[in-house]
Amino acid sequence: MIIYEEILRAFQKDKVKYVIVGGIAVNLLGSLRSTADLDILVEMSDDNLKKVVKILKKCGYYVKQPIDPLGLADKKIRKDWISNKHMKAFNFYKDVLKEVDLIIDSPISFEKARKTALHIKAGNISLPVISIDNLLKMKRKSARAVDKFDIEELKRIKSLRKKK
Repeated sequence: MIIYEEILRAFQKDKVKYVIVGGIAVNLLGSLRSTADLDILVEMSDDNLKKVVKILKKCGYYVKQPIDPLGLADKKIRKDWISNKHMKAFNFYKDVLKEVDLIIDSPISFEKARKTALHIKAGNISLPVISIDNLLKMKRKSARAVDKFDIEELKRIKSLRKKK
């Protein structure tokens, strides 16, 4: 069993349009770094976001903010959160080690990420994972200490893949 398998299977079953980004993507692309949260970039259509929120709630995830997470599925509310609250991601949590971040403001659009996504098998699930080049763009924009480490790892992985 893989971490977040219940969510990923439900996404597959309900045909959620998403791409894995962040630390888990770095791991799936070939690095070994400690991470516990699942970062995903999703198609920002109201219907797709409703599916995501319903699945997360059904799997026992909650939001820390005192707001209805279905607000994500309303384009006007989402735009307000991004513009006026400078929200970059919307966090759902289950316990200390289980958190899911929906990236709602990204330098890479979902459409661009999906076009070049890799499909990586984990058990019997095929996971859509952002490409190294697009993940590098996201990491460079964020520029946290962990992102700087990830950038170096991703460059190394990209170089090793070119040699094959």
